[in-house]
Amino acid sequence: MTIDHDAVLRARVLLLGSRQPGRAELVDAYRVLAEVSPKAYLPGLVDALLALRYGSRDPKVGLELAAEASRAARRTEAGAPRREEGLRRALDAYQASLFALGRRAEGRAICAELAEAGRSGPLARVLAEEGYFREAAALDEEGAGNGSAGRSFETMVRWAANLEGAGLHDAASAVFRERLEETRRGVAQQRTALETLTWELVHFSRMRDAAGDAAGAAGVRREAWGALEELAATGKPGHPCLLGCWSTLFVLSGRAAEPAASPESPMPPFGTEPRWSGDVRDRFLGMLPDLEAEAARLRGADLLPELVDVRRRIGVRAAARDGNQPYLFEERFTPYFDEGVTLARRLSDDPARLARALTDRSMFLVATRSFVPAHADFAEAVALLGD
Repeated sequence: MTIDHDAVLRARVLLLGSRQPGRAELVDAYRVLAEVSPKAYLPGLVDALLALRYGSRDPKVGLELAAEASRAARRTEAGAPRREEGLRRALDAYQASLFALGRRAEGRAICAELAEAGRSGPLARVLAEEGYFREAAALDEEGAGNGSAGRSFETMVRWAANLEGAGLHDAASAVFRERLEETRRGVAQQRTALETLTWELVHFSRMRDAAGDAAGAAGVRREAWGALEELAATGKPGHPCLLGCWSTLFVLSGRAAEPAASPESPMPPFGTEPRWSGDVRDRFLGMLPDLEAEAARLRGADLLPELVDVRRRIGVRAAARDGNQPYLFEERFTPYFDEGVTLARRLSDDPARLARALTDRSMFLVATRSFVPAHADFAEAVALLGD
């Protein structure tokens, strides 16, 4: 290899100088130095490439930078400090760029490499997007064995959702019960918001209904009602709660109304916050214009049951898009849930749809910390269901 000593000198001067170099300058400098001293400079090249990718608005350029960062990370000497962390970051950026451009086969291969490097979440996501729920759940189970960090809300909800997607309802319920027990302990120790427990209980009641366990679902709803009574009585939350919990569970509740996921027609990995593959996210949210047109057609034909269902699918997409964003949260989402209840009330012979709409609005009102009306909506839903 021929070394351009002048280029090496300029690169070292740039890194050691008092002037803060630009991102592109840093990449150029580390490229030169990594050829001369890879052990010392490859980790810096990975960081510089990923920083430049972060600032790029061109998906194709971002892909090229992530691919180069991955190659640099792989070249880093085994056992070198930060090698594993840098490799995971580079591969994560690479797979995200591939999926953003719809290159799923290549993205999935990088996710498999990323799983071998110790981060299996992206591969589990891709498997769930393509309908391989049992395989995704197996990866979730592996992740859940990594101590307390592996038993987080995100991990346990995703694991249960994938088991449920595979038709393993009892196994899914067993996993979610573990999550509920942890949440109950957190509430008792005043480190978890009671709102979180309420959302999880309502979701668990839906899981038991889906499993055909009507009695079990009714019992869980009664516990959720009690939690809502406490919230309505105290009038204020005990701890901050995260909108991501509400939006994740609400979006998950809409999976049954959507087309089945397959490799040919991937769908969102319901049960996760919307850090989905870029192509899947775009496709899911891209259905909104067609759904709005379908809702207008159904409204004109006065086909109320179908209209209620389509409007709910629209609301689920709104929550997937920005349901974890606090800015103007109540103003943006109130119309969806009020409309759902108003339409469902016109279905005098369909208490199940009205109960669902009231439950949806109740959980949304919990997110806005409007506990008294939330309790009233849920009480009406429970009465409609005969609990």
